[in-house]
Amino acid sequence: MIKKTKTYMAKKTDVTRQCYVIDATNKVLGRVAAKAASILCGKHKTIYTPHTDTGDMVIIINAEKIRVTGRKLEQKVYQRYSGYPSGQKSVVLADMLTSKPTQVLKLAIQRMLPKNRLGSKIIKKLYLYAGDKHGHQAQKPIVLEV
Repeated sequence: MIKKTKTYMAKKTDVTRQCYVIDATNKVLGRVAAKAASILCGKHKTIYTPHTDTGDMVIIINAEKIRVTGRKLEQKVYQRYSGYPSGQKSVVLADMLTSKPTQVLKLAIQRMLPKNRLGSKIIKKLYLYAGDKHGHQAQKPIVLEV
């Protein structure tokens, strides 16, 4: 007779949260975003459960010094639409990096998360700073290399 093992499902009470700091200086945008999204979801933990928020808090500093490969600075376009006639706005990555450097990283990470209520809850644990100062020393963040 074959013994069936039960799949472990994490509960809110089982999760212990950590805090991680990622320095984005001279790092590629997609690699930083993928690492941050994985940590925010909790995929690096053994108790990962897809329908439960098992992730950790992520702080990204020096978002203005992020780098992209190829010709993305001129070719990548961010579009938004208000829903009204002629309400479509387009911004090139180079312009977005100069005006809102943290928004570029936030959009990259947010688009890697689930598109549901869980994803909305997960993105709240992400903190982005354009400079190298952050106010989360009390959480004793662990420096993470990408």
